[in-house]
Amino acid sequence: MKPLQYAATFDRLKDEPAWQLLRANKAPEILALLQFLLHDTDRVLPGSVLTERLTTELGLMRAQGHDLVDKATYYIRDWLSEGWLERRLSEGAGEEEYELSTAALDALRIANSLYTQRQHATESRLALVMSGLETLARETDQDVETRLAKLRQDRERINHEIDLVARGEAPILDPERAAERVKEVIGLARELSEDFRRVRQQFTELNRGFREKIIQDEGSRGQVLTELFAGRDVIADSPAGKTFNAFWSLLTDPEQSTTLEGAIDAVTRREFMRLLSREDRIFLTQLSRTLLDGAGSVNNVQTGFAKSLRSYVQSREYQEQRRLTKLLNTAKSEALAVREKLRPEKAIGMDLQLSSASFHSIGRWKPYDPPMTLSTKDMEDADEADVSLATVQDAIEQGEIDFRTLYGNLQAILMQQSQVSIAGLMKTYPPPQGLGTVVGYISIGSRYGVFVDDQTEVVEWTTQAGEQRAAAIPLIYFLAESREKIHA
Repeated sequence: MKPLQYAATFDRLKDEPAWQLLRANKAPEILALLQFLLHDTDRVLPGSVLTERLTTELGLMRAQGHDLVDKATYYIRDWLSEGWLERRLSEGAGEEEYELSTAALDALRIANSLYTQRQHATESRLALVMSGLETLARETDQDVETRLAKLRQDRERINHEIDLVARGEAPILDPERAAERVKEVIGLARELSEDFRRVRQQFTELNRGFREKIIQDEGSRGQVLTELFAGRDVIADSPAGKTFNAFWSLLTDPEQSTTLEGAIDAVTRREFMRLLSREDRIFLTQLSRTLLDGAGSVNNVQTGFAKSLRSYVQSREYQEQRRLTKLLNTAKSEALAVREKLRPEKAIGMDLQLSSASFHSIGRWKPYDPPMTLSTKDMEDADEADVSLATVQDAIEQGEIDFRTLYGNLQAILMQQSQVSIAGLMKTYPPPQGLGTVVGYISIGSRYGVFVDDQTEVVEWTTQAGEQRAAAIPLIYFLAESREKIHA
């Protein structure tokens, strides 16, 4: 590209969140806090934990003379609006969780590369380039003779290496070169684990884009709708989905994962590992788990979006969204048609009362203090209550259903009759507890009685105050042959 094209490209990029972070007024402090809180140790933090840790670090930095006067909540809100943090509520989580955005990771990668840049070209990086190109050339070659010749060369090289190992003459890589290669592998693995965030963002954009297409497609069914109704997973079949699924299949393949774990275990036991930093050694030891956790998170997002998109279509929710979109577009077009005749500031002869809410600081709240309501007077002796034990006994009997008496009434009447309903029971044995007796008989009937479908009967009783009451209840019969089963 020519300088003018480069200038236009860079002019667009300067509005990107990563560029804005690098050129922020307090970029060194912000980058340091983001890296320490959400990169070096934990990659995801609950909101309360992030606020607490950020408050602590802000206090320490202020003590060293850094101009960071605002509270932790302000910085978190600002970083969210700038696109340097991402917030989400995971399924089953009790509060929102925060993590670095792709833009923040890019900015940290650029900043870290400035003070960790390599001083010279390394042999291991050249070997990776050569090996990758050689493999690509071989696997894309359609000439059978050329591929056979290369395979024969590989066989001769392997046979020669076998002979050297058998004689004990196999060359061993010196520790410095081995450590250099491990560092290159660790660097690639770090970039790979951080790319998971970018892939997840791609799936988020795909999900949003597919929903927009479903709403905007004219007619009863658009292309995306047709594919979803046909059972196709449009997210998994997208370029990003196919690429990730290939990676996921390789990572979860039992043979490949066993080989990877075996190689990691073997390398971490070598003497040259002492030349690496403690952080690099820990990262290599946990590499398999780190890759699985990162890829697993992306896989959950992918499958979750696929299920929600399918549910969005099958529940016909998209039709309501289409209707709302059409109404909004109609309102916009009608507003544009009258904008020259009816200005926003012109009175139209109608007052519209808008709802509003007033917001106040939580500091204005006055917590309830129980001791403030306690009386300072001396406690006086209360008069004796005019309640007898008989009154208490009567209240208990009225409050609890006497099932023992009800079971006894049933046993007694079924010894004389082949069947009886609740109304018949209450005629023979007047209900001592009124409605409580009715409820008790229905409860027993639900276990031992026979319900007659779509039929009811009327029961009557007298309250303690002498008032007559009646109610229609399901028709339930108690049978004599079931008498042995009916017991308290």
